[in-house]
Amino acid sequence: MEILEEKEEEQQREEEPKGLKISDNLQDGDTTVSANDFDWSSIDTSQLPSSYKTNSLKEKKLLHVADHFLWQYTHLCPDRKLLFLHPVNECGMEVWGKFVSTTVRPTLLPYTELYHWDGCASFVSDYLTMEPLKSPITPPSSLYSPTTILKYQRGNCFDFSVLLCSMLIGAGYDAYCVHGYATREMCTLDRTLELCPLQVPKKGMKKSNKYRVKPPPDLQSKFELQQEAKKKAEIEAAQENNEREEEKVMEVEKCKRDPLYGLRVHAWVLVLSGKRDVPETFFINPFTGSSHSTMDEHFLGIESVWNHRNYWVNMQDCRNGCKDLAFDLGDTIRWEIMLSGSHEPLQLLPDAEEDKELSDRDMDGVVSDPNVSCEFETRFPQGRKVILYKKAKLEKWAPYLNGNGLVKRLTVYADSDCAEVVEVKEWFKNREDMLDMREVNKQTQLTTEYFSPGHLLSLKAHTYTSLGPETEHTMEFYSEARVDGLQKRVKNAKEMTEYFVGRDDFLHVRHIEFHKRGKKIHLAGTRTEINSQPIAQIKECFHRNLEKPADEDVAERIFLITENMIHLTYHLKDKYITASKKDFYKETESDRKGNEIFMTPGMWSSEKDKKQLHLYKLLQELTKEEKRLKQQVQQSEAEVLNILKICENEDSAVKLSVSIYNTERNEKRREQHEAVEQDLDYLAPFLIRVGYREKLTKAQALRVRDECLTDLKHRLLDKANIIQARFEQLQKKNQWFQKNRNRLSAEEEDDFLTRYSETTSHIHTLVLRLNREKQTASQKYLALEEKLHQDPRLAEHLAHA
Repeated sequence: MEILEEKEEEQQREEEPKGLKISDNLQDGDTTVSANDFDWSSIDTSQLPSSYKTNSLKEKKLLHVADHFLWQYTHLCPDRKLLFLHPVNECGMEVWGKFVSTTVRPTLLPYTELYHWDGCASFVSDYLTMEPLKSPITPPSSLYSPTTILKYQRGNCFDFSVLLCSMLIGAGYDAYCVHGYATREMCTLDRTLELCPLQVPKKGMKKSNKYRVKPPPDLQSKFELQQEAKKKAEIEAAQENNEREEEKVMEVEKCKRDPLYGLRVHAWVLVLSGKRDVPETFFINPFTGSSHSTMDEHFLGIESVWNHRNYWVNMQDCRNGCKDLAFDLGDTIRWEIMLSGSHEPLQLLPDAEEDKELSDRDMDGVVSDPNVSCEFETRFPQGRKVILYKKAKLEKWAPYLNGNGLVKRLTVYADSDCAEVVEVKEWFKNREDMLDMREVNKQTQLTTEYFSPGHLLSLKAHTYTSLGPETEHTMEFYSEARVDGLQKRVKNAKEMTEYFVGRDDFLHVRHIEFHKRGKKIHLAGTRTEINSQPIAQIKECFHRNLEKPADEDVAERIFLITENMIHLTYHLKDKYITASKKDFYKETESDRKGNEIFMTPGMWSSEKDKKQLHLYKLLQELTKEEKRLKQQVQQSEAEVLNILKICENEDSAVKLSVSIYNTERNEKRREQHEAVEQDLDYLAPFLIRVGYREKLTKAQALRVRDECLTDLKHRLLDKANIIQARFEQLQKKNQWFQKNRNRLSAEEEDDFLTRYSETTSHIHTLVLRLNREKQTASQKYLALEEKLHQDPRLAEHLAHA
């Protein structure tokens, strides 16, 4: 309580010093947390580079500058907390430590997903295990390198932030680590008050069309509709208000119960606008990987920010959290910079200029590149991660960890205690049956499975309560992959409805009604035996065929099997109120045995008088069509049973597919790749030129060696020229865009920015590869030269050359 009273008194002062103020008069019992099970003192540091264990001359000079800056800061701002400047690293450098900016190392991993900020943030939050700070109100005494954090897959908020910031800067973003204060829920990774992102419905943008056809007038009473809508809105608003009030009460109670509100130390990442076409500055919480506005109430203040080049101290008032902060780091009044060589954050500079300027700084070269190689596919610690949300639990697994291909599961509960399960959603990957997601409603026991394109029977979705044939099944198909254009089929014990699209006969709906099942029959051309269901009625609906007159284009036809009737309804003609109809009454049983059919006036009924010959031919066609439809219905029944059987077999024996490009898992592909490499002769193109047969002369051997080495040089130069040409082309496009930006339409501008962002990312990747090629070019040259000297075809002549 003394802390809160002191805080309230400070807020009431008229002249309050800028920055953040927190009290040191806290009891030890309120600031400590339970120790972690992992023992950091037992980690192996013998394999780390020497730069992790010692400080170079540049580092020592930099640390002296940092100490002098800290002395001035504490003298001018005695009420502020000590800055987080040079903590101890994993090698135990307790005398000096390592300057925090040297721990941030721009790195770009070779995965497409990590070329964008959301992919980097998601990877860090998934790959690492969160550890709370030993003291929630003070920064940690140590800061380990990203190499060690990736190796052991765990760390605190500062470790998370440094790793994420390194990856973002490597991907081309203007990112900074932030040392500040946040709420308890954010510091402790408590997400039980948040809705799971998978539960939040995505709002689709409705496209407006000013040329749309006006709907017919609504003849209902608008007043009655308004009154009903008003009552519903009032009831829904009351329910929503009650829920919001309950949530607010719970949040307020939690905040009130937190004696350290506003004092809890947290670290996150700041991404400034400008680079990579980031339109607006935002925060990233490294624990969750989600983005937040700089106005977010969960962030309560900032002490300092840093990147791999400099360190800035916030001199602005944080009594309203981060809402009123300006993030112009070049403003020396709001941000105190430590290294005065550059007062502005290096934004919007080409990569080549950045590398050149970076090499001129005293900070550069003081830390070796961290070894960030990691099992990207493993993704989670021990392959699994569990996150608790508000009335929900999200479980994640690495691919191929589960035998059924399960990678994600969301369990939704009815209460906050997570006792009663309402719904379960499961996501799958790499399954041969192309199953992508499964939803199970535990209250209705309704299961819905979603399949990716490529299923054996073009299945898209399947909804059922059980795999028994007597229960209702709703099956959706990829109609473009089927010959019959079937889009959806709904089947139960009494009826079946099929929906079609894109058919030449304009059929779009077929509805069948059944009687009880009879004896088993075997369908020709299939291996399936089904219990034949007597068909009571077949109803088909057709779209309008504009090539036919409306009164000759059938809109609906019904085959009443048990009543021996066929009912036809034609499309409605213009300016007509009723549609044309025809009813046919089929012959008796004795006539079906082969006797000739005679047309009588009692066998047909039509609103339009036609000759009996035309009606006779029409009846014959309809009789043949009825037989064909019966067979088609039986085939549909067999297909339903076949799908149910396949689904049951696939669930009992799940098979996972492996891409041919995944040589680590695909053994056959790896064996083929190794066999091809063994068969390839790297000297074959050069031996052909000199006319090699059995043995080379000395002149030929020297020529082969020189041409081989020259070819390597040319390939390296060509690669550099291609990258340089693409980079210059991008610069020209950027200059043209800046000149003509005001003349472009909004659509053209958005399209250009989208393509420019993608091209910038590719160029940035190519520049990194080029730098790596330059560093390894001499090694490749020497390795090839040594290989040539050891080649048995050249060794005899090159030994003394």
